[in-house]
Amino acid sequence: MPDQLVVDDPVCASDSAERRVWRIKSRYAMPILFVHLVALLAFVPWFFSWTGVILFVLGLYVFGTLGINLGYHRLLTHRAFSCPRWFEHTLAILGACCAEESPTVWVAWHRRHHHVADQEPDPHSPLKSFLWGHIGWLVIKSRHSDAGPLIERYAAELASDPFYGWLEVSDKWLRVALLTWVIYFAFGFAAAIIGGGATSDAIQFGSSLVVWGAAARTVLVWHGSWSINSVTHLWGYRNYETPDNSRNNILIGLLTSGEGWHNNHHADPRSAKHGHSWREPDVSWLTIRVLMMLGLARDVALPSPHLLAASKPRDART
Repeated sequence: MPDQLVVDDPVCASDSAERRVWRIKSRYAMPILFVHLVALLAFVPWFFSWTGVILFVLGLYVFGTLGINLGYHRLLTHRAFSCPRWFEHTLAILGACCAEESPTVWVAWHRRHHHVADQEPDPHSPLKSFLWGHIGWLVIKSRHSDAGPLIERYAAELASDPFYGWLEVSDKWLRVALLTWVIYFAFGFAAAIIGGGATSDAIQFGSSLVVWGAAARTVLVWHGSWSINSVTHLWGYRNYETPDNSRNNILIGLLTSGEGWHNNHHADPRSAKHGHSWREPDVSWLTIRVLMMLGLARDVALPSPHLLAASKPRDART
């Protein structure tokens, strides 16, 4: 993707002539509030189960690392590797289960971000404010995040694909995400009944799987993704002199399986490997290496050999 602002891009036009009136996007604000409220039930003992906690931990990897990091980000957005179509679609479904929008919209947003990173048309630059970059851009209306024109410009190939088009129709991607909640509850309820438990026990166990395995996991994946937009454009160190404010953040790098090495990523967006040294562990990259051994990942893009020569001395990073 180009990394400079295109002057004749109508989507890039300034907001200066528009009235600065905050309008809430209920499409995102209400579901975000609801899922957070359900996730808070994890602090209520009645909703606890060790099975729910196990699903929570596994879900962070299966849906967060495989679905968002590999599927939505490194594969669909940057085409950092290729894989069989059935596997690409599987990763896309896992990403949709995180309820971070459809693959097509997510890709359009992220490609737009790389095109005009930390400039006014960036959908989620934290230079306006930390909260704007973290969540404000999602819940407050702005034409810079209007999916319609962005899809046409940045994700046309996905919009024309029958599978991704199917996910867009009537928000089927969201129905896929909600289906996982239903499956968790149904599994927990049935397992308790088969084990001889009472109906109240079955409801409790099924609810614990929803609260921990679905809601709490979704909230943590959300904030991990949002922190890439906010934290890693404000705090951390820089290996490379990129034209944006991207930074490598150790905490976010560890919490998001390697996505937090954001300056490295902006320096070479197509690379499948974001951690460029042993000090920058990248679980997502290690997963891609396993997929390569299994024959499920090929044409893997590696960091440019010129990057290391252009990196800043460690004592000069801020």
